[in-house]
Amino acid sequence: MVKIHKINAGHYWSDGGALLGVLPYALWKDKAETDELRRKKMELNLLLIESEDRLILIDTGIGNRLSDKQKKIYRPSDFLLPYALHEKGFKDKDITDVIMTHLHFDHAGGVMTGMGEIDVHTFPRAKYWIQKAEWEIAKNPDGLNRAAYDFEHQLSGLRECCHLQIIEGDVQVAKGVRAILSGGHTVGSQYVEIEADDGFYIYSGDIIATMFHTSPAITSAYDVSREDTFAAKQRIYKTLKEKDGTLLINHDEKRWDIHISELRV
Repeated sequence: MVKIHKINAGHYWSDGGALLGVLPYALWKDKAETDELRRKKMELNLLLIESEDRLILIDTGIGNRLSDKQKKIYRPSDFLLPYALHEKGFKDKDITDVIMTHLHFDHAGGVMTGMGEIDVHTFPRAKYWIQKAEWEIAKNPDGLNRAAYDFEHQLSGLRECCHLQIIEGDVQVAKGVRAILSGGHTVGSQYVEIEADDGFYIYSGDIIATMFHTSPAITSAYDVSREDTFAAKQRIYKTLKEKDGTLLINHDEKRWDIHISELRV
């Protein structure tokens, strides 16, 4: 059995101009709802996969340990991940694996949870699957990447964890679950292919973060390599066409699953 579940971990607000990168404001201003600072609401839609005796979560959301400065910038909601899992009938200790698409704060911030004056590992029994290139840049970010990995406490929590699975390249994680190295958004970004009982899916992470980004040429200003992001999209769409599959988008407010037949690619 391979079954998928959408898990909403809350939301935050991101600068619209940075999010949409090369797409001029004049072209998107009437198509995206923003606040008074031109920030766009970003959902934190994670993916939970049941694969035989494994329970695999993709990414961990933004968490609840942001600084006051970060809260002012990003206007995060409450950390809803534990509640969303509970609604599906699962507990933190049930998670056997966590695949990190990358280690930016809105994807890896939830590896630790603040419990009053103490912090705990959100998923104490899980093995974390992280690309080597991503792990290395997160540990020692250069000037270009330092702000993107500026949440030392959570990363320290990962370093102290004895369940790290540092991988290089494409890896079969479990039955029907495969992590694919792409780069692009970050040097070690990966997306996930899922051969579920009800069809084929690709969870694209921030390679295709919103419906705007389904266009091959639209990339985020946060991407470290537009060329690699473009190439990753091409591979994703090629695979979806071959498998008659469905794209899963993590940050869009309105869309989550989009069959390849709906995409003009």
